Amino acid sequence: MVTAADSGEPRTSVWLAAGPAAPARSGGRRSEAPSGLNRERITAATVRLLDADGLTRFSMRRLAARLGVTAMSLYWYVDTKHDLLELALDSALGELALSAGPAPEGWPGRLRALARGYRRVLTDHPWVAPLAVAYPNIGPHARAFDTALQRLLDATGLADSARTGAHLAVSQFLHGCGGTARRAPEGDFCLALDVLIAGIEAKAAV
Repeated sequence: MVTAADSGEPRTSVWLAAGPAAPARSGGRRSEAPSGLNRERITAATVRLLDADGLTRFSMRRLAARLGVTAMSLYWYVDTKHDLLELALDSALGELALSAGPAPEGWPGRLRALARGYRRVLTDHPWVAPLAVAYPNIGPHARAFDTALQRLLDATGLADSARTGAHLAVSQFLHGCGGTARRAPEGDFCLALDVLIAGIEAKAAV
């Protein structure tokens, strides 16, 4: 599995970096930026390649071949392969529906919808779960997801340590039980989710 520490060197998240430095040709002359490429197109191609070939087979060379460019061309837009994996991770999380509108079942219904949506992302993109562990996961879509979860927890009425515990329980459930989406049957996932929600409701009623 690819991890953020593969290189053995500390790195800065792509979401905190100022931006990639343009690559240079030998002799110190900068090459021209490749026509038709941008970070969004490269990220989308990365997601497709990860879906098709998996995380262990991903490489900048294979991605460049799919885009019909040289591997060096990609470094106009990202500094490292890890940057691209972070971008792909957040792009996949962008598929989540994060509507904060009312639901017939109130916050429990919205939490069920959010959790099932997260599970679908993990099922559609099996590489998301390991990357969510390997990287800081602080991209805009990840932060929007956490904001949606925080608003749901606001609606429970829990406060202080109980609120913190509920957030931890939901997060661990999604990354644990949700992360085994292809092995755990849907019914088992939904039953576990119902038990989790019942526990939060019981705590809120105290």
